[in-house]
Amino acid sequence: MLNVVLVTPEIPHNTGAAGRLCLATGARLHLVKPLGFSLDDRQVRRVGLDYWPDVDLKVWDSWQELHEAMAGDASVYLLTTKTKKAHWEAEFKDGDYLVFGCETKGLPESLLEEHPEECLTIPMVKDSTRSLNLSTSVGIVLYEAFRQVST
Repeated sequence: MLNVVLVTPEIPHNTGAAGRLCLATGARLHLVKPLGFSLDDRQVRRVGLDYWPDVDLKVWDSWQELHEAMAGDASVYLLTTKTKKAHWEAEFKDGDYLVFGCETKGLPESLLEEHPEECLTIPMVKDSTRSLNLSTSVGIVLYEAFRQVST
């Protein structure tokens, strides 16, 4: 099973859409607090539609708590615009964690600096846009990982 991690997500619509993507691929969704909304929020349920209760969801109080609970043989990939290595260059395997930051700030610089070899990006045309929507990014990377793990 692949793992999608949203660190301090702010927009319920993105979290709901990510949950639906996880359900479609059999991935587990991890949310790291603080969240910018309540999980009871009507918008999260609306985006997840009737699937939201079926999402394999774990909520963590901190990145440290999640990191300590991760399986030792799983790889952790940090998605950021601040690296050159494309997500399709990674060799994903079952159990890996795909970690995405919040919509307005991305992942903390300190985390990226601690793990430079685990940083991946979604290539974009230079000067086209600053970044992609969080749930779009989850879909792009999750489906590449899913393709690799499923073949």
